[in-house]
Amino acid sequence: MNARWLVLENGEVFKGKAIGSERLLSGEVVFNTSMTGYQEMMSDPSYCGQILTLTYPLIGNYGINRDDFESITPYINGLIVKKASVHPSHFRSRFTLHEWLKTNGIPGLTGIDTRKLTRMIRESGTMKGAFCDSEELIGETAERLKNTDFPRSQVKHVSTKTRYVTPAAGRRIVLIDYGAKKGIVKDLNAFGFEVIVVPFNSTSAEVLSLSPDGVMLSNGPGDPQDIPEAVETVRELLGHVPIFGICLGHQLLALAAGAGTEKMRFGHRGGNHPVKDLRTGKVAITSQNHGYTVNPVSVEQTDLEITHVNVNDRSVEGLRHTLVPAFSVQYHPEASPGPEDAKDLFMEFKRMVESNQSAVSAKEGIVHA
Repeated sequence: MNARWLVLENGEVFKGKAIGSERLLSGEVVFNTSMTGYQEMMSDPSYCGQILTLTYPLIGNYGINRDDFESITPYINGLIVKKASVHPSHFRSRFTLHEWLKTNGIPGLTGIDTRKLTRMIRESGTMKGAFCDSEELIGETAERLKNTDFPRSQVKHVSTKTRYVTPAAGRRIVLIDYGAKKGIVKDLNAFGFEVIVVPFNSTSAEVLSLSPDGVMLSNGPGDPQDIPEAVETVRELLGHVPIFGICLGHQLLALAAGAGTEKMRFGHRGGNHPVKDLRTGKVAITSQNHGYTVNPVSVEQTDLEITHVNVNDRSVEGLRHTLVPAFSVQYHPEASPGPEDAKDLFMEFKRMVESNQSAVSAKEGIVHA
């Protein structure tokens, strides 16, 4: 393996060995603390434009299979691991980590102190970083980073460009795709919903023209304030159809109802985040991947109520609208990867959809045999 360097905007440099593609990309350096599920993480559209650091020391030991992708196209700008397995062992494995990264044009770095890098991010916050394959070019790379801004239009790159349907026999859900993971569609289908996936910039009129029984706001990358058209769509949909938001969708619901969002120092990325349901006192262990959060003070002047909080830092993890059928969570009930403690939220959404349909039918004077 050839030498490769990670150059950070704070002047720190990490030397390791190159894996994957020879492309030299830059991006926001973040970390994830999950012990398994690297394939799902690398293919999660919410990491668009980011360089992903995995804190678990050995990555690639069960290889890459054909089934565990969360999107067809991976959008990460790089992967950093302590040790990359060269000889994976699993009956479903088709590629090594190096082979998959190279095929998809993703540069990787192995052999560095990922604990040191993680501590640095926790103390200073996420920061810009870039790969360099020549020691003589480290200074030039550092200078280029100073003039590089974080991307502000990730959602339009990861969202579907056209509508598509995943059929089922039950109620119809329109999933607005801000970077939706496959796991969300899979679980909606498992609960009997027909799913129509639409682009992130679909208008409320376009969504309602599909006669949905409910609307799902998906996860996605970046700052929710970068897509004001999405906020406007959600605002116009409130009260017309039941809404369930996940991750970025949670933040968009908050903005649409008049609350505010803000960037976190280093975000929540991992599969072991404890979240407390304030209504029941129950704590669920959740899968999370986000760098922005809802400002709790801003919620007080809206028609929203906080339903869930993070046990570690008390950040807002769940919201419910008090006047119309709409709720959201900051974490991932579909997991993929991670614990499945929160799967029952899909059933909660199903009950909301069924209840709303019963109310509509009663209002219209429709009597079902």
